[in-house]
Amino acid sequence: MNGGLLVAGTTSDAGKSVVTAGICRWLVRQGVKVAPFKAQNMSLNSFVTREGAEIGRAQAMQAQACRVEPTALMNPVLLKPGGEQSSQVVLLGKPVGELSARGYHGGRQQKLLGTVLDCLAELRGTYDAVICEGAGSPAEINLRRTDIVNMGIARNARLPVLVVGDIDRGGVFASFFGTVALLSREDQELVAGFLVNKFRGDVSLLEPGLDMLHGLTGRRTYGVLPFRHGLGIDEEDGLRVSLRGTVRESAVAPPVGADVLRVAVCAIPLMSNFTDVDALAAEPGVVVRFVDRPEELADADLVVIPGTRGTVRALEWLHERGLADALRRRAAEQRPVLGICGGFQILGEHIEDEVESRRGRVEGLGVLPLRVRFAPEKILTRPEGTALGERVEGYEIHHGVADVIGGDAFFSDDEGHSLDGCRVGQTWGTHWHGSLESDGFRRAFLREVAAAAGRRFVPAPDTSFAALREEQLDRLGDLIEQHADTDALWRLIESGAPQGLPFIPPGAPA
Repeated sequence: MNGGLLVAGTTSDAGKSVVTAGICRWLVRQGVKVAPFKAQNMSLNSFVTREGAEIGRAQAMQAQACRVEPTALMNPVLLKPGGEQSSQVVLLGKPVGELSARGYHGGRQQKLLGTVLDCLAELRGTYDAVICEGAGSPAEINLRRTDIVNMGIARNARLPVLVVGDIDRGGVFASFFGTVALLSREDQELVAGFLVNKFRGDVSLLEPGLDMLHGLTGRRTYGVLPFRHGLGIDEEDGLRVSLRGTVRESAVAPPVGADVLRVAVCAIPLMSNFTDVDALAAEPGVVVRFVDRPEELADADLVVIPGTRGTVRALEWLHERGLADALRRRAAEQRPVLGICGGFQILGEHIEDEVESRRGRVEGLGVLPLRVRFAPEKILTRPEGTALGERVEGYEIHHGVADVIGGDAFFSDDEGHSLDGCRVGQTWGTHWHGSLESDGFRRAFLREVAAAAGRRFVPAPDTSFAALREEQLDRLGDLIEQHADTDALWRLIESGAPQGLPFIPPGAPA
């Protein structure tokens, strides 16, 4: 096999990322050497590869589904929104500038097509199959001229296209038909068929509609995937947070101790890598919720301030909502607070920012002894260390450089020298994303939080976050294997779109 496939969707959040991961896991279980690919991704949830490149977390999860190490080739263009009108452009894992949406779609995007195609070609030369994920809908006709992630790459790389539709939203037949009918004749030739996602009920009731859709479009449906909780992978959309999470939807065992532990996550603007708290939510007896009012902190045993692409804006938002004063009171009362990345910076004395917000010096909450200066170069690393007597791994993605001038070290090396972060009383801060996925450290940290909160909470001794992720990816593979026509999918990946697919009018200009 030396094939490929583009998984497109009728809309954003139709299930492209999940289906791509599921196909990848199904293929690797068949002995296929497979890789994921997304030419262009807009996401505030990102990851750092071993070579120090920043890519979308969804592609990192899809690489895990393939049982391969993620690389920048798998997501050559990453857009990190800084607001409604502009994004940081990350090319091959490194930031190259800030552009407005008009500036990006007005010329820069199309110039990246060659780079994107080179990355895809390199992957296809290395792997048996490459499963590509589109973005939004391929029928966004206002953007088709400069498209490098949907039909633009499908046509250049001659990839067959599978269109996923979320039937739980309703209108899936109209969405399937309309998607094809809005594409040009040349684009339609590559759209092989459809995949229904999130179906509830008796599939036999759906079959007459699928038969009619086949008659109207000449294209078959490659499967009907049932609705399942807890099968999403890390959120991508940088301007919308569904707060569904992945592990947070999964059933977990009952608490080990007598009490649960309540975690409140401040839903700050431009929240990034809020997936950090999934590892907390995976613990039996830990209840995670997102909050935006000070009253919601009252019964929280731990408050988390997550990362953000807009540290100064998030700080202003905390003041506007009355959360800043509530956080200061918590710190003074020795009630646990954890700041991660931008949340860590917010807890410091002041921030000097001529890079992200360009607001100059801004006073922080002043509960941790650190001063932050934003540097033009982004720090992208995969650090390791120890904390609370346990090994910890994480990853760093930030422009802010922290000068820690007091408190106790949070993460240290084997000789006890501070590596990152600090702690004062029960207020903790670190730049390390993903540290809570280290099972021993997470359990030790939760024991400290429970003791400070006076809760009879006991971490489960055997929760493995990595194992939970693997189980989740296996469930995605099972979903494809059990509910999709895998023989037909195999032919599609290996041989491309069927010949002679009919044109559905009116189409769009080529």
